[in-house]
Amino acid sequence: MIKVVVVDDQQVVREGLAALLGLLEDVEVLGTAADGREALDVLAAGPADVVLMDLRMPVMDGVEATRLITRRHPGTAIVVLTTYTDDESIAGALRAGARGYLTKDAGRTEIEAALRSAVAGQSTFDAKVAGRLVAALTEERPVARAGAELPDGLTAREAEVLGLIASGLSNPEIAAKLFIGHATVKTHINNVFAKIDARTRAQAVQYAYRHDLGAPE
Repeated sequence: MIKVVVVDDQQVVREGLAALLGLLEDVEVLGTAADGREALDVLAAGPADVVLMDLRMPVMDGVEATRLITRRHPGTAIVVLTTYTDDESIAGALRAGARGYLTKDAGRTEIEAALRSAVAGQSTFDAKVAGRLVAALTEERPVARAGAELPDGLTAREAEVLGLIASGLSNPEIAAKLFIGHATVKTHINNVFAKIDARTRAQAVQYAYRHDLGAPE
């Protein structure tokens, strides 16, 4: 069973999501919360696999709650579900440790897929969010240049691969973009993840965003 906590300050949304998730055979809603503080209280009573988290809430917002949950409950994944797709909201959630980011336009299928991906250690981004993230990485933020000092011992090629991961490319697409073999891509990714201490692509994207490592031109 995938154990889920739903966090949203709007009661109708909160109850609606809980009812929707309750229809899924292998999903159990452990509880609901109206803000981040209540979410921490629910998790203190018992562990959850995923928290479906709103962002703008009173008492404690979703970004701060995500940061605290990630620190106190490292086995619990956070999937943001919000109406906001501005750069500040997206960056704040990812930096805090969110593993997925959906808008409230998402349907049951998208939400279910995001929950399963989060439990599997994978990331899911709404199309709008992915577009904003790529734009921020490739247009609004500086791109790492050859010869520039790179963090954590990354090589120029590894930084290039990291930038392409941040742009949403799959391993085969990275291989085609760089004219290298699939095995070579996997080796680069393994090296990158080891150096930046990342376990998932979502964490790699967060790292790239923090260190201004956009996709290569």
